[in-house]
Amino acid sequence: MTAGASLILGVGNILLRDEGVGVIVAQALVNHPNLPPDTIVVDGGTLGLDLLPMIGDAGALIMVDAVNLRAAPGTIRIMHGWELHTALAQHVSPHQVGVNDLVALARLTGTLPERFALVGIQPEAVEVGLELTPAVQAALPAAIQAVLDELHAMAAVPAAGVA
Repeated sequence: MTAGASLILGVGNILLRDEGVGVIVAQALVNHPNLPPDTIVVDGGTLGLDLLPMIGDAGALIMVDAVNLRAAPGTIRIMHGWELHTALAQHVSPHQVGVNDLVALARLTGTLPERFALVGIQPEAVEVGLELTPAVQAALPAAIQAVLDELHAMAAVPAAGVA
């Protein structure tokens, strides 16, 4: 990974239906025509702490994951700052323990990029299966657009100390 590049990190378990939505969004973005040139898209799956070096090299980070937003299935919310801590504490599945630990460790070690957002998508079903539920499947275009919009907004605002 090129140091300072923007990183889109899709996380989740594709074997648990809607829990894998972050990975599916990331896969859809890999060759997207509106992706800025210095952007890397990674299927982080359930790797958890193994993703820390990649996050440390990123100039900006957008994570995409199934999150319990206490909303209708397919609802999308973009979160920043401490709102992320609350969202990641609402575990949808065991892998989110790893995601929460990953973000906490990156914050503790000072490697969490200043420009960091979580695109959370409310799952309907987290059970064994390979297909997304219809509500979450229908939300994919909006989730992809939310990631692109956030990425472009981050690019417009330089990190502190960068002129």
